[in-house]
Amino acid sequence: MLALSNVVIHFDGKEALNIASLSIKAGEKVAIVGPSGSGKSTLVHHIYELLRPSAALCSQRQGLVENLSVYHNIFMGALNRHSWFYNLINLALPFKQPLNEIGQIMDRLELSCPLTQPTASLSGGQRQRVALGRALFQQQAVFIGDEPFSALDPIMGQRLLAEVLSAHDTVIMVLHDVNMALENFDRIIGLQAGQKILDCPVDELNFETLQDFYQQAGSCQQNLTAEYSSELDLAKNV
Repeated sequence: MLALSNVVIHFDGKEALNIASLSIKAGEKVAIVGPSGSGKSTLVHHIYELLRPSAALCSQRQGLVENLSVYHNIFMGALNRHSWFYNLINLALPFKQPLNEIGQIMDRLELSCPLTQPTASLSGGQRQRVALGRALFQQQAVFIGDEPFSALDPIMGQRLLAEVLSAHDTVIMVLHDVNMALENFDRIIGLQAGQKILDCPVDELNFETLQDFYQQAGSCQQNLTAEYSSELDLAKNV
């Protein structure tokens, strides 16, 4: 589905990503892990640009329109499926079918707020689920996520991940929860300082492999962060 070769991306004169090669097959569930600043977000956004418009993106930036309702922010995922005239009328007077469809998505995402509620008044976790709902409403075969559950507790994150995995053939997702990656994905890619350090199927991974990866990452930062140390403890129990 996708083959990258010699991808080098710079921001503000600094190298953010340097990937010699990377391929992803249709139907794969791929988790991307690594410490903060390792290039994970840069990689998934680059992949999205290559795969659009056949992929849905759920970004950390969310891109929600503050003064619009939950309904309209989720509906934006379907703008390209309708004419501008249909979208304009729906802005003023929402149609019954998308109202029902978006209501069902909200139920699946455990969003209990009113459809008419402005996104500006939502909590961080609610906003993240609205952004996720918009991506689901695009109804694409490929889902690309940049830590889409970071504002949610792990139990809810696991339930919503199941929704994403069941609704898409291919999933490429940045995760900070290594345990979630090990339990739900086919393959894990590990980045450090913009480079691919780890890339193998989950069934070939074990605690020692992940420990080696994070120790390499930690050697550039002098030590492992408390966050990733706790994640490795969880991974050891898988």
